[in-house]
Amino acid sequence: MSERPIRIPGPDHPITITRNPRRVVVKADGKTLADSCNTLTLRESSYPPVQYIPRADVDMALLERTDHATYCPYKGDCSYFSVPSGGERLLNAVWSYEAPYDAMSAIKDHLAFYPDRFEVSEHED
Repeated sequence: MSERPIRIPGPDHPITITRNPRRVVVKADGKTLADSCNTLTLRESSYPPVQYIPRADVDMALLERTDHATYCPYKGDCSYFSVPSGGERLLNAVWSYEAPYDAMSAIKDHLAFYPDRFEVSEHED
């Protein structure tokens, strides 16, 4: 069995994490899944920015953990959640790095939502 590679962000693959000064609200089918003023914005290489919302600001009762998992050499093992009321569209639509590598420790205890599957809005509060 081979070891999984662990990589550190750098000039060839930059990753930054900053506090989002706006309130972020995530909805599905009119239900609010998350509402947070403590969201982190992760910018990775040339990918679109991703909002990571603290679990404390997510209605976890609306999510269901799945067996789906992926791996990122910069962040670590990734687990997924579905929104059962959303059917196939919201299957594995929420993810979390529950034990991220040290360089990404800020996103521990946070969840991210695929923005093309949810209504994600930002508000000046």
